[in-house]
Amino acid sequence: MDPQEAIVSLTAIMVAVILHEYAHAWMADKMGDRTARELGRLTINPLPHVDPIGTVVLPGALMLLGSPILFGWAKPVPIDPSRFHSLRKGMFLVSIAGISMNMILAVAFALVYRFLTGLNGSENPILLPLTILAIKSVIVNLFLAFLNAIPIPPLDGSRALMSFFSVRYWEAFYKFELYGFVILTLLIFSGIVGGLLYAPVVYLSTLLLGS
Repeated sequence: MDPQEAIVSLTAIMVAVILHEYAHAWMADKMGDRTARELGRLTINPLPHVDPIGTVVLPGALMLLGSPILFGWAKPVPIDPSRFHSLRKGMFLVSIAGISMNMILAVAFALVYRFLTGLNGSENPILLPLTILAIKSVIVNLFLAFLNAIPIPPLDGSRALMSFFSVRYWEAFYKFELYGFVILTLLIFSGIVGGLLYAPVVYLSTLLLGS
């Protein structure tokens, strides 16, 4: 991967994960939990959200290794469900906010790509980096949306699923998060997650990009 493509890929990942976390913060604030606002996380300024490992080191390492799948994460936004106006509704909406943001970004960048294509962006040296960024952003955001929808703690899908259970069962979900993270890591680096998500990501990205 040449330096220009590496910078574009890292930019796509940073935008995707930072806005993902911002969406969680925004929805939690709307649901009555001002924790993220009080801690300075209700912002699109990337600095409060950047996780050195998940936002920079891991994506960079994957690019150096030539991995076909690029992903990462930002610092999780702290939430206090006890402050939600409606506990279960708040948990569900906050949980799916990040996934929804990534899907919105995928559609938005697909529209940008189509606009640039109309301007022959792939042949214009000035517009080419933006065209590549749009393509990679569509793929990255779709991958993150599908990945986070998996109902394995601590992914958003597990929190969304948790909201349908009685509160007395929530503690079991929280206790499983450490084990879930280990299981998820093994599934990702074994290629199982990539294999499962490859088909839907390729299908939707092709549909959105029209190519």
